[in-house]
Order: sequence, then C-alpha cells, then structure tokens
Amino acid sequence: MTVDVPGVLCVINRQQPGDHMNRRTFLKAASVGLAASPITPVLGYALQPGAQDQSAGKGIGAPNQHGESPEQILLKDYRPKSIYKIPVTEVAKARYPIIDMHSHPYAKTPEQIAEWVDNMDQVGVEKTIILTAAVGGAFDAVYREYAKYPARFEVWCGFDFAGYDQPGFGPAAIRELERCHQAGARGVGELHDKGRGMVSGKSKTLGLHPDDLRMGGLFAKCGELKMPVSIHVADPIWMYQAMDRTNDGLMNAYHWRLDNQPNIVDLSGMVDLLEHAVKKHPQTTFIACHFANLDYDLTRLGELFDRNPNLYADISARYAETAPIPRFVSQFYARHADRLVYGTDMGFEKTMYRTTFRILETMDEHFYESEQFGYHWSLNGFGLPDASLKRVYRENAAKILGGAAA
Repeated sequence: MTVDVPGVLCVINRQQPGDHMNRRTFLKAASVGLAASPITPVLGYALQPGAQDQSAGKGIGAPNQHGESPEQILLKDYRPKSIYKIPVTEVAKARYPIIDMHSHPYAKTPEQIAEWVDNMDQVGVEKTIILTAAVGGAFDAVYREYAKYPARFEVWCGFDFAGYDQPGFGPAAIRELERCHQAGARGVGELHDKGRGMVSGKSKTLGLHPDDLRMGGLFAKCGELKMPVSIHVADPIWMYQAMDRTNDGLMNAYHWRLDNQPNIVDLSGMVDLLEHAVKKHPQTTFIACHFANLDYDLTRLGELFDRNPNLYADISARYAETAPIPRFVSQFYARHADRLVYGTDMGFEKTMYRTTFRILETMDEHFYESEQFGYHWSLNGFGLPDASLKRVYRENAAKILGGAAA
C-alpha cells in the first residue's frame, strides 16, 4: 500500500534484484505488509504509467498528435490515460500466499507449464486450480500434463451431458464423474449457464438449468465425493441491457451481448436458479464464478451468502467491474471475507497477477488497465486489511480443498 507522505511517492517493491516490472499489453484471449516490504520513496509525485502531461489545450475538434479528430474517435478505441500526479504502487509479490481458484489450461506445452510455475513462484501463488470442464480423454490429457506438478496444480473435470434430452439420462453421467474423480479430479468446473442451458466444455444443453431435476443426481454425487462445483451463471448486467448511449459497460458488453438472444433467462432469473440448486444440495459446496455476476449488486450476493452456507464466490475476472466503487466493495469484503476466494481467469503472466494485487492490496486511485479489462472506467485499490486478504487469498480455498481431499 502507499504511504501518505506529502510530496513522496512510495512504491512497494518486493521484486528480486534485476526483476524490473514493465507495463505491457496483457493476455486478452486464452482464448502489504509494509514491515516486511522494502519501500522505495521517490521525491515528488509522478504521473501514472503512460500518462501525458499536457497543459495546453488545442481547441475542440482540432486534430490530435496522431492526426485524429476528437469527433471521430470511436468508443472501442478510447484509451484514457490518467493525468493525476498521485502515488503509484507496484506490488511485485502478493502479501500472503495465494490459491488461485479459477484458471484454465492456458499453458499447452511442458515448457509453458514450467514457465507458469516460475511465474507463480515470483508472484506468490502457491497453487492454481485448473478448470477444464472436460470429461473422457480430453480431461485425461490435461490431467496428465498438469499432474507433473501435483503441489502446484489441481485439475477439475466437467459433466458429460450426452443424452441429456433422452429418457434415462443420469447414470452414465454419474459414472463418468466417478471415473474422473478416480483419475484425479478433485472438483467440477467451470460449468456455464448464461441463460440458454448448461454447458460443460464441448458438452452443451438447451433448457437444462442448474435446478433441473436431471442435475440432481450429479450435484448429489459431487457432495458425496466431496467435489466442489465451480459454476458460472449469467453474465454482467450490461450485456442484457440495451446497446445504447446509456449502457455503462457498452465498450465491453457489445462483444458479449445477450440482449438480442430470444428466450434467454435473464441475470436475475439465473441467480434464482442457482440458489434453487444450492438449496437442494446442502452437502455440496458451490463456488459461484465472478461474484455470480452480481458485481453490480453485491448486496444481493451478500443475502445469498446469508441464506446458503454452502455457497462461495470467486472474484475472478471482475476486478475492473468492482474497482470503480472501492469504498462499497471494501465494505462488502469486510463483511463477507469468509465466503470469497481469489481467482484470475486471465492467463498466467506476472503483470496480470500484479494488477490484481494492486487492486486488492493498495489504496491507489484513478488508474487504467484498458487492454486487460476492456473498459474505460478508472480503477481504484481496495486497501483490504490483512485478515481479509488472508481469507480471500488462501484460507477459504484451503478449507474448500481440504473438504475435497477428505
């Protein structure tokens, strides 16, 4: 975190000698304890990385230095840079060890997996959960590669929905779940339902939702085998809203829009269906991905936690959606730190991890990571206290995984 000393920029630097942190363009697809940290004070304030110090205006409509007219700049091309000369904090390594509860098999070769492990060492990630959503040979192939690092990766499987629309669906899917468990899977995920039906990897359904009776046997078996279920319901609220000038997340929502899909269950309806399933299976642990996409209505998520002790949520890939409202979000973390788990879902490069640490650990204000997150919103740090960080970073996940290993 930054130290509030007038005229001084304090940078937290837990890097090893020679390991300089550079700004970069992040992966987009794939598809503090100050006492323990050396602090480098820099006299005077500094512009944030990439900021431009331009004190003279040139008139409305005049071409800029790139020859563009402001009237012709498209929203998708808007890349603001902070002009504020305020403290900037670099967190090279997380304050406490981390279990990343939401990632995918981004690394495809042994060399890439080894690089990932090295990156984890440098940023402080103890273990990563690989959500394959796969079954059969596809699961086995991923498991073989990542099982070479049993202390660093845990590989989860999916559900086999073959024949979901035929009489007698269920027993075969349960047998495959049991086979995957015997092969090494310790959880299930990431399951998806964005309103049209359940999806697990390449296995898709239409109209089969989490609370469907046909899902009952699978979720019950997960509870019996102590396999937590990572499930993604709906998508951010602005993807369901009109794609017009009032849409707060338009620059991202347009590419993932759901407002134009007929007969789709909306976000609120999907959250209801998730809760129905969670209530039906109190012996099964559910992890709602991405705050259950209630990052815009955390009060409702808190109510879900209050009613359902077997429900957790990961915070993956929703840093940009929560960082614009740091005070409210910090209060939410304070109240529900025992139900939130750290996750990324954004590749495995060091700069990506460090961006999440900056948001969670520091009090930095008004900075941008447009290439990483796809929004034009400015971001702010939450400055979470040690007790909350310990729970979110590792303790809650260890509790969940401990149940899986029992």
